[in-house]
Amino acid sequence: MRTIVISGASSGIGLNIAHRELKAGNRISIGIRDLESVKGSVIDPNNWPKGKILINKYDALDKSSAKKWLESTVSNFGGFDTLINCSGVLSKIPFLYKEGDEEEILSVLNINFLAIWNLCRLSWKHLCKSKNGRIIVLVSMSGKRSKGDLAAYSSSKFALMSLCQTMKNKGWEENIRVTAICPSWVNTKMADKISSLEKSKMTQPEDIAELCSTILKLPMQSVPFELALNCNYEN
Repeated sequence: MRTIVISGASSGIGLNIAHRELKAGNRISIGIRDLESVKGSVIDPNNWPKGKILINKYDALDKSSAKKWLESTVSNFGGFDTLINCSGVLSKIPFLYKEGDEEEILSVLNINFLAIWNLCRLSWKHLCKSKNGRIIVLVSMSGKRSKGDLAAYSSSKFALMSLCQTMKNKGWEENIRVTAICPSWVNTKMADKISSLEKSKMTQPEDIAELCSTILKLPMQSVPFELALNCNYEN
């Protein structure tokens, strides 16, 4: 049994991952902004045995909330061995941004990069103690290549991909394995306004949940560092 900390579990991807891992018998600690959003959902704690799921207040722009969340997790579960980061926002700020766009650029960098860095940093000692720590980060294909002119978004994801590589190096001797999952379009709210690709032809949230489940079952010597997912052709 694993004890899994998941950020962004109110999103389509995080929700599917949390639900799948609960069904697999693992314990889940979720960090979300809106605590009411889980009521009536498949991860509503009222629908699961006591002690299986912990819901915590977490705001990526509030560093103190990350610390309180992890402290609550350790207090309730005694520790944890897995961190899955699903938080993220899309931004269409281009390279030639306008005066006043700096605020959104900084917000995107904070949510997509710095908040995840902070959460991983705060989780590190607990993952080390487990002797079989795992970090899975939902990066994006935009962390591997830049298409179009989404400068703010792509920059945040390239930074996140670099962080994953550094964590892989840092965690190797501590028995922490890192996996960066890099999908193209996923059928979530973020892709609602995409008309160039049918929703049924996008990667589905449950597909990513299945990948995460497989990664967590693999022995330490077989954990992939990077998984690039294409729902459309890439040069």
